[in-house]
Amino acid sequence: MGDSASYIRLVHHLIEECIIFNMSKEECMEALSKHANIKPVITSTVWKELEKENKEFFEAYTKRREDRAASEMETRERIQKMLSESSKRDTHD
Repeated sequence: MGDSASYIRLVHHLIEECIIFNMSKEECMEALSKHANIKPVITSTVWKELEKENKEFFEAYTKRREDRAASEMETRERIQKMLSESSKRDTHD
C-alpha cells in the first residue's frame, strides 16, 4: 500500500475523478471499492475532509447534482406524457 500520505493523495485524486464524472459520494465509494479496491470507509473519510476544506464547492456541487436530477426527472415525465398521448391518439385513429 505504500506510505499513508501517498495513499490518501491517491484516494483524493480518484475522488476528484469521480467528481468530474458527476458522481455522488455513495457512487464514488462504490466505484473506488469495485475498481480500485479502496475500502468505502477510506473514500468516505477523505471525501468528508475534502468537504470540510472546500465547503462552498461541495455545496454548489450538491446543488448542481440535485438540479440536474430534478431536470432529468422532469424531462422523463414529459417524454412519458408525450408517449402516452401519442399512443392514445394511435388507438383512436
